[in-house]
Amino acid sequence: MENTLGLEIIEVVEQAAIASAKWMGKGEKNIADQVAVEAMRERMNKIYMRGRIVIGEGERDDAPMLYIGEEVGICTQPNASSLCNPDELIEIDIAVDPCEGTNLVAYGQPGSMAVLAISEKGGLFAAPDFYMKKLAAPPAAKGKVDINKSATENLKILSEVLDRGIDELVVVVMKRERHNDLIKEIREAGARVALISDGDVGAAISCGFAGTNIHALMGIGAAPEGVISAAAMRALGGHFQGQLIYDPAVVKTGLIGESKEANIERLTSMNINDPDKVYDANELASGKTILFAASGITSGNLMQGVRFFKDGARTQSLVISNQSKTARFVDTIHLFGEPKVLQLN
Repeated sequence: MENTLGLEIIEVVEQAAIASAKWMGKGEKNIADQVAVEAMRERMNKIYMRGRIVIGEGERDDAPMLYIGEEVGICTQPNASSLCNPDELIEIDIAVDPCEGTNLVAYGQPGSMAVLAISEKGGLFAAPDFYMKKLAAPPAAKGKVDINKSATENLKILSEVLDRGIDELVVVVMKRERHNDLIKEIREAGARVALISDGDVGAAISCGFAGTNIHALMGIGAAPEGVISAAAMRALGGHFQGQLIYDPAVVKTGLIGESKEANIERLTSMNINDPDKVYDANELASGKTILFAASGITSGNLMQGVRFFKDGARTQSLVISNQSKTARFVDTIHLFGEPKVLQLN
């Protein structure tokens, strides 16, 4: 899969990032998302694959979706019969967030990116559009920290396995009312808190790399993005756990269904019979082959954002594979229009 689709999925996230970056700072988060969706769909539909969206995006932002269940790939073209034989194409599941951090793009803030994860059919958890309690940590902490432990306990464990003082640890938490007690506990334990307004996929993945100065992600964020984070962290060997949150009173936003009871019924209809189950990265991204790709829209800890120049743009992307056990940073120059002849003096 990596040999067949590795470069293709990089181009998918690059095109989404370029399209969205043109709306950076214009205060139009839905348009920034919409153009990323359209660019991502257009590029995916040129790939010789049979793709199925298992995690789409857009409902929370009232923006057009790459909707769950949508078929993508070359066979969606009007003249598909002359282009492909479906029986000869690889069949994959895809989780996407064409514009992770729509507000970050709209207001010119750091950390937004276009992201996707792919696996063979059935290899990604089809998470509902609920929220998820998350814990991400570096590979050294894998299996040692636990989402059921308190933040204080986990910080002590991180301090030991990373051989650093608790006061040196940085924990990323989304700035939300529901996290007030968590933030207070982390600070009282002696660690530092880096608050973000949006975009916790990048924060989770940063835990998998040394040198980012991010040592954990804690708190509640969107469940679909949790699956995408889990795919990347599984490939990196990092720690990731997620637990679905179905009670609106916990989330404190009113964006997660009519009631706790109705949400439990919805989970049951999706064959999720233990709503309180804690999932690890291997369960959220269970496929034999996992590929993750991201391209910076605005600059963040891992990647620079899109930089435009006359007749072109420059992107920085990341592709992670559990197959080759690699994380590749890809720096790409995109030339718009007809290439120009270079004059040599």
